[in-house]
Amino acid sequence: MTDTADIPDATSVDLEWADAIIFSSPSRFDVMASQLKQFIDLQGGLWAAGKLANKAVTAMATAGNPHGGQEEVIQSIYTVMQHWSTIIVPTGYINQSTFAAGGNPYGTSATIGNEGNVVDAENIKPAVYDQAKRVTAVATALKNNL
Repeated sequence: MTDTADIPDATSVDLEWADAIIFSSPSRFDVMASQLKQFIDLQGGLWAAGKLANKAVTAMATAGNPHGGQEEVIQSIYTVMQHWSTIIVPTGYINQSTFAAGGNPYGTSATIGNEGNVVDAENIKPAVYDQAKRVTAVATALKNNL
């Protein structure tokens, strides 16, 4: 059993009420996993109704090796987010944690080892925290000013 086994899966209802959304996916041939793509594809009704527009969104990715397509995964998620009219919030280079975690300015990237654990977790965790903090701050600013 994993630490997240008791956390329910996200639903369309969650996307509708959320002001900020964080997507994360393992790399599958340099694109997001089919399970995430299917979830995104099911959001056509929310998209058509404009209920996903102006939400702050960021993305993260993992792969089995350091250059396993994580940046392409994040970019594939952001491509869809542009269609949704969301506000994409990349990590950029404003936090030192981005550099310590490998320097990906699009979103935090992690390598997963043979045992299923995050390699270099002590540097990845602060980058994830800073990315989540940034998307939350942007979402708050959007909500207060739109």
